[in-house]
Amino acid sequence: MTTSSHTLLQRGAAAFGAVLLASCAGQTGQTPAADLILANARVYTVETAQPWAEAVAIDEGKIVAVRSMKDIQAYNGAGTRTVDLGGRLLMPAFGDAHVHPVFGGMAYTRCSLHEGKTLEDYQRIITACVAAAPGDAPVYGVGWQDALFPPKGVPRKEALDAVTTQRPLIFESIGGHTYWVNSKTLEIAGITKDTPDPANGHIDRDPVTGEPVGGLQEAAMGLVGKLIPKPSTEELQQSIVYVAHHFNSLGITNWHDAGIDLTADGTSETLAAYHAVKDRGALTAHVSLAFKWENERGLEQIPVIVAASERAAGWGISAKSVKFYVDGVIPQQTAAMIAPYAHAGDHRGPLQIPPETLTEAITTLGKEGLQPHVHAIGDRATRVALDAFAAAIEKNGTANRPMVSHLNIIDPADQPRFGALGVIAQLQPTWSSNYPYMDLTKQAVGPVRSQYIYPAHGVVSGGGMIAYGADWPVATANPLHGLQVAVTRVNYEDTASPPLLPGEAITLEEAIRAHTINVAYANGFETLTGSIAPGKSADLIILDRDIFTLAPLDIGTAKVMVTLFEGKPVFGNLTELGAAKAP
Repeated sequence: MTTSSHTLLQRGAAAFGAVLLASCAGQTGQTPAADLILANARVYTVETAQPWAEAVAIDEGKIVAVRSMKDIQAYNGAGTRTVDLGGRLLMPAFGDAHVHPVFGGMAYTRCSLHEGKTLEDYQRIITACVAAAPGDAPVYGVGWQDALFPPKGVPRKEALDAVTTQRPLIFESIGGHTYWVNSKTLEIAGITKDTPDPANGHIDRDPVTGEPVGGLQEAAMGLVGKLIPKPSTEELQQSIVYVAHHFNSLGITNWHDAGIDLTADGTSETLAAYHAVKDRGALTAHVSLAFKWENERGLEQIPVIVAASERAAGWGISAKSVKFYVDGVIPQQTAAMIAPYAHAGDHRGPLQIPPETLTEAITTLGKEGLQPHVHAIGDRATRVALDAFAAAIEKNGTANRPMVSHLNIIDPADQPRFGALGVIAQLQPTWSSNYPYMDLTKQAVGPVRSQYIYPAHGVVSGGGMIAYGADWPVATANPLHGLQVAVTRVNYEDTASPPLLPGEAITLEEAIRAHTINVAYANGFETLTGSIAPGKSADLIILDRDIFTLAPLDIGTAKVMVTLFEGKPVFGNLTELGAAKAP
């Protein structure tokens, strides 16, 4: 069995920390003064060799010492600023292994449905958006919940027609897999009962008449995509800056953009936007980008991806990952399952990429040192991804930190394969609880497979590594909410609800690793950030309460007071902390 990447990371981090600690300990009388000392704290380092300390010294944006209060005084000089944290918890800043910044930023700046809780709320919000943008141009927005359209999450045009039939209305689901459109949109796009489903897509139709009902699934979204106004260069950049500020406020300084555009000629407006934001010093996070694999194209796109990755590296941006969308989602039955869906005949959901194509692409990209990142929600999609990684490892010797996102259902036979193959399980922690969307999922797969939903403990106990990511804006990006659900399996918005498979909960220490050092590893930044160790970037957070002493169902009530990125506050103010004691 291959040694798991989890174990390798632990050994590497411990050795890295131990060497530097020994180096610092060897300084006698010649220790240079630090710029900043964070003192009198409960320091949780996420370092195996030294999990706890009392103070941290920072110089020129780097951590230079992690010590006891007594030993940290060696770094105190005439120019040193010392901040007494009053016993508060000091931790590594969080990371997020799966986010969609541009999509998310614009999802909130255009006609956002995120605050809607009912169909009537959606109609009210959309009516206001139409009134605010007079004319006949399409109105586009994001954020409707599948669970408000039972039993399969399929929306209908009549609710939008009640707002207007005079201009196109196009609204994307919060998960990004479905468009909800009105009759005018269908008319302009020429979508009728005679329009064939595109490859890897589905037009939702009335079972009696065959007429389109207003839902467009997966690739069928492309039938109306040209009607949506393209974001401007300024909008792209503003979205990235918005997300940086929002994430910093939640304690996040490290993220993975899970799928950016890349045209056939190698142009990426999103990559250019990152470059511009970074150049003006507004990118307050370590960022890793994944180029989106275009399913309608073949292996000819690999040289274009490699060239774009190299161009990004020249700009100081890490873009060494490729995102493969292998299947869809469970309620609409577009996720690929091993066995048929419940009460659906022999329907198992389609694979959007043939297994042989996925294997060849991952193997070929691996030779170029690129990381495969696979969207897999159904258990069959997950198995196909693991098989492709195994083939790449056999041929290349490595699969370059392969990662699978979402993993709504993992067959028991495949759970130990994550550890055996060194595959990163990229999970959304808040999803592993009971809420309306989960009800649709359980109905679609039946009671047996409902026992294999988000098996975090099953993956970890098999030696696998979990890296958490919110898939924002699909779910809250607040890592503290995620930690609470990870250790309780209870909906953080309804703590009276029953836990979802409580045996699949993990420990708080495991959950914190999944939101810090494991994300750093997934993004290729584990020697730069993700834990508190000498030599690493001073990416740190200070919490208002100690989550190690809170009741598990109260973890999400803790707040980030200050976020440091490269030693400087990007959220909150150290001065305001003073010497006030922690609650």
